[in-house]
Amino acid sequence: MKTTTLSILTNKEQPKKVRSRRRWDQAIKLNFTRLILVIACLLVLFPAIWLVMASFSAGTSLYSSSLIPQKITLDNYLNLFSGIDFLMWMKNSLIICTCSSTLTLFFTTTMAFAFSRFRFLGRRVGLLFLILIQMFPAVMSIVAIFRLLQVLHLLDSQLGLILIYGGTGIAFSTYLLKGFIDSLPKEIDESAYIDGASHWQVFTRIILPLASPMLAVVFLFSFIGFYQEYLIASVVLSSPNLRPIALGLRFFINGNYAQNWTGFAAASIVASLPVMIIFFVLQRYLITGLTRGALKG
Repeated sequence: MKTTTLSILTNKEQPKKVRSRRRWDQAIKLNFTRLILVIACLLVLFPAIWLVMASFSAGTSLYSSSLIPQKITLDNYLNLFSGIDFLMWMKNSLIICTCSSTLTLFFTTTMAFAFSRFRFLGRRVGLLFLILIQMFPAVMSIVAIFRLLQVLHLLDSQLGLILIYGGTGIAFSTYLLKGFIDSLPKEIDESAYIDGASHWQVFTRIILPLASPMLAVVFLFSFIGFYQEYLIASVVLSSPNLRPIALGLRFFINGNYAQNWTGFAAASIVASLPVMIIFFVLQRYLITGLTRGALKG
């Protein structure tokens, strides 16, 4: 009888030990995950915080300024609008990036619709080409871009840079948008065709409205990529009045003996505002497009 009682008690205690051990293991894993996230956030936020604090610091040196400035000043921000062509650089960047992103979006949507909904000779080869072309960096085509624009007399012009940007962003965006359109049921297209709709009507009235979240993703990714691009812009553009913001920021740190790092910090923060505004405006579409593309694309 005693043996039976002890065995029953032992069997009751074992699940408690197992549960407590599981809870302990889960707590360790959870706290370890939180620690990793905190460290990752600090690594990401520290340079940004340092940049913000440096923009309010007096002087021109970035390394001599502490994380918390001893004297807070707005001179670095005020100087952006009074002695240099900062607003002109911003205007040039907005014009170039908006036109290039719109051009990329137009060709991307038409190509993605064709690859997703039609079956034609060379379709698989075209899709394979879109994948392979992403493997080569844009720097490999610098000489070809320069020579092409030289022949077309588009060197040192915003139009030439817009055409180059619009073409470089098509491959990745097309493959991304095609996966999203593939997730849309084809029965919708077939119903529209039965009602007498043309391919263009199906594309503009059905596919584009349904794919609007992913269109926002493509536009934002293209805009950010063009906005921060430096190498191609430095090769194509040489006139000071055509510089985008990426080239204009070099003005602050290009001197051998007069590098204004605090002014560079202030200019970088102000230059990031258009991207932040576009991100918050398109945030609702971005979440929908990325989640649907990840689950169904």
